[in-house]
Amino acid sequence: MRAMILEKPGVPLQLLKKPDPIPGPGQVLVKISACGVCRTDLHVVDGDLPEPKLPIIPGHEIVGRVAGLGEGVDHFKLGERVGIPWLGSTCGRCSYCKSGTENLCDEPGFTGYQIDGGYADITVADARFCFPISADYPDAELAPWLCAGLIGYRSLSMVGKKSGRIGIYGFGAAAHIVTQVARYQNREVYAFTSPGDRAAQEFALEMGAIWAGDSDRAPPDELDAAIIFAPVGSLVPAALRSVRKGGVVVCGGIHMSDIPGFPYQLRWGERVLRSVANLTRQDAKDFLELAPRVPIRTRIEEFALEDANLALEALRSGNLTGAAVLIP
Repeated sequence: MRAMILEKPGVPLQLLKKPDPIPGPGQVLVKISACGVCRTDLHVVDGDLPEPKLPIIPGHEIVGRVAGLGEGVDHFKLGERVGIPWLGSTCGRCSYCKSGTENLCDEPGFTGYQIDGGYADITVADARFCFPISADYPDAELAPWLCAGLIGYRSLSMVGKKSGRIGIYGFGAAAHIVTQVARYQNREVYAFTSPGDRAAQEFALEMGAIWAGDSDRAPPDELDAAIIFAPVGSLVPAALRSVRKGGVVVCGGIHMSDIPGFPYQLRWGERVLRSVANLTRQDAKDFLELAPRVPIRTRIEEFALEDANLALEALRSGNLTGAAVLIP
C-alpha cells in the first residue's frame, strides 16, 4: 500500500510504501477511492491536538469499497461502497456509551488520530463504525460528507428547530454543506468570513446564504443562533453579540484559539454557548439519509495522494473554496 504518513507533528507528510493491512475480527478492508482533507487533519499535523498515535496516517473522510472481511463481519459484502468517519471506535461500557452519547466516550478511537486513516490507497476499519453509501454521487463528492457534513449536521441540530436566522462563522467545507441543509429546512443563513474575503462571501451567497460579510461586522438582522467553524476564539464574543436573548452559539470545531474576555452582558439574557464533540453513529445514519433529499452538492478540489501536503497548505492558507479531496 501507498500512504502519506505523519512521523511527528510540524513536519511534512512522507509518501511511503507499507505492507497491505489484514482485517482482523470485526474489521473490513477498504480500498480507498477518495479521502477528504479536513481541518482536524490540519490540527493533527500541526500539533494542535495532543498525543496522536505516531507514526499515523491522517484522514477520516474516507470513501471506498470493501475489499476484505474480517471474522464475524456479515453485514457488508465485497465491493460494497462504504464511508469511514472520524469516530472509529468506542468502549461501549462507559456511561456515555450506555446513554446514547457515544460521541463523549471516555475511551474513543479516532480515525486518522489514533487509528490509521485515509491518506492511503487501502485501510482497515471497525465494521461497526463504517456506513454503506448508496447515494448516486461520485466518490470524491461524497468524501466531505463523512466529517464536514456530519459535524455541520450535528452543529445545526444544536441550535434548535425554532432558530430561523442562523449565522455561520468561517465558510469552508462544513459551512457550505450545512448551509444547504439549513436552506432545505427553510432557515435563513448569514455567512461571516475573514474580513475582505470576497471570494468566500460570493461562495456563501451561491450556496444559499441571504447575506455574507466580514466577521468583524454586525449582521443586518438579529440572529437566533450562530455556528462557529473557524478555529478563532475571538469569534465567540462576536457571535454572542449578534444573537438575540435566548439565542445559541455553537462552537463546531475540535480546536479553537483561546477565547478572549468579554462582558457578562453578552451572555446575559439566557444566551447559550456550547461545543460540539465528534459525532454519533446515529448522526451518520440520519445525515446520509437526509443529504440526497436536499440534495447536497459539494464543491471540491481534487489532489493526488502524493500532493497531500499541498492540499493541507491550501487549507491552512485559506486558498480553498469548498473542500480538498485526495485521490489515491
